[in-house]
Amino acid sequence: MRIDKYLANMNVGSRKEVHILIKKGIVTVNGNVVKTPKQQVKEYDEVLVDGQEINYQKYHYFLMNKPKGVLSATEDRSQRTVISLLEPQDQYQGITPVGRLDKDTTGLLLLTNDGQLNHELLAPNKHVDKVYRAKIAGVADEETVKTFASGMTLGDGTELKPAELKILSQDEEHDSSEIEIKIREGKYHQIKRMFGAVGMKVVELERISMGRLKLDPDLKAGEYRELDEATIKSIR
Repeated sequence: MRIDKYLANMNVGSRKEVHILIKKGIVTVNGNVVKTPKQQVKEYDEVLVDGQEINYQKYHYFLMNKPKGVLSATEDRSQRTVISLLEPQDQYQGITPVGRLDKDTTGLLLLTNDGQLNHELLAPNKHVDKVYRAKIAGVADEETVKTFASGMTLGDGTELKPAELKILSQDEEHDSSEIEIKIREGKYHQIKRMFGAVGMKVVELERISMGRLKLDPDLKAGEYRELDEATIKSIR
């Protein structure tokens, strides 16, 4: 690929900024000073910028513990997005969240520029399990479990696949419950709408797993870490 694209993809700078670096004569490929941004470069070439080696990595994968109040989007004119939580050196071109968590939903969020993996995890026919933990206004019981397990049709006609509901605790005095729920799809506000359909309200919602990928308990809200190759292979 062109050297300017190579360096821009590695987040050395924008194309314009990379062109300036090239004009300064501080970009080299295999020991030779780059004269033009159109110069072709291969992934295994030795690329240096001001003496610092820039190794090419095509795809990047970040596991984030999404906090409340942040949009699962790449950009927004007025609100913070999950991309803005990444350090500048990690804001690689094409990085997007895999699926969406509502603004007030927290927990596991994968960010990557690997479009194929994004598709594999979200495609309806792939049946990737997503597990959430929630606090509910209302007392979920075995009847709620059966209703969710049978597959629901919401008031607007939306048909949902069966979901597995596990009741963690019930508090009849305060009319509340804590639950875990496993779904295999991700329709708009799905879990909130499911509980709304049985007369309850989701107060807090956190995603704790997606397929084999689990939320790292060491990650505080807003923190993230890059996934290693073994983890990526395990979730494909």
